[in-house]
Amino acid sequence: MRKKDLILRNPLRIMRADNEDILPEGGFGCVLARAGVGKTSLMVQFALNTLLQGKNVLHISLDDPVNKVCLWYEEIFRNITAQYEVAPIDDLWDDILTHRFIMTFKVEGFSVPKLEERLTDLTEQGVFFPQMLIIDGLPFDNNVRASLTGLKTLAESHDLHIWFTAIAHRDDTSTPEGVPTAFESLSNLFDVLIRLQTLGSEVRVQALKGAHDAESPSLLLDPSTMLIKTDD
Repeated sequence: MRKKDLILRNPLRIMRADNEDILPEGGFGCVLARAGVGKTSLMVQFALNTLLQGKNVLHISLDDPVNKVCLWYEEIFRNITAQYEVAPIDDLWDDILTHRFIMTFKVEGFSVPKLEERLTDLTEQGVFFPQMLIIDGLPFDNNVRASLTGLKTLAESHDLHIWFTAIAHRDDTSTPEGVPTAFESLSNLFDVLIRLQTLGSEVRVQALKGAHDAESPSLLLDPSTMLIKTDD
């Protein structure tokens, strides 16, 4: 019941009802924000929601070492369980860990063929079969479209969906929908786009594409815990 309670209480359900994933198989989602605003924190909450459903998450970090990513997960998980007064949590945490695999690359050493090779090693040896992939820190530069095209093929062939993080600078111009103009040419590749926008002391979670019902409450990141919450 503890897993079910955490899933049902999670404000992320506003983006998708019950236990359904926000993204379809083969789908792409991206969280855009300035550096240090909370992209990784939100991504870890997406991952934990999936892990609580007993689904496998492969987290790929191009910025941080494995131990730092592990600390993100543990801190966010403990904040969530403290917020909802769920205890004991050690056995629940141990169960979650069986569904998570962390992989790191140096930015300059990352490529779709290298990822596919390592993913094939995991699956062919029966080590891990991911259903959700997170790529945190991929540079959205002039060469990224080719990488995204290759990753789309990878996602479809392995029946998984992929979440990305991307930098949105403070002085970026935006489309009327709020999509940074530098990202506009890529937006057609994504099923879901979410932007974290700092307004005073608040960090608002703005669904730019495909993830939010206009009649649902707005979402924020709590600055003290970095947990997502409703604006009420």
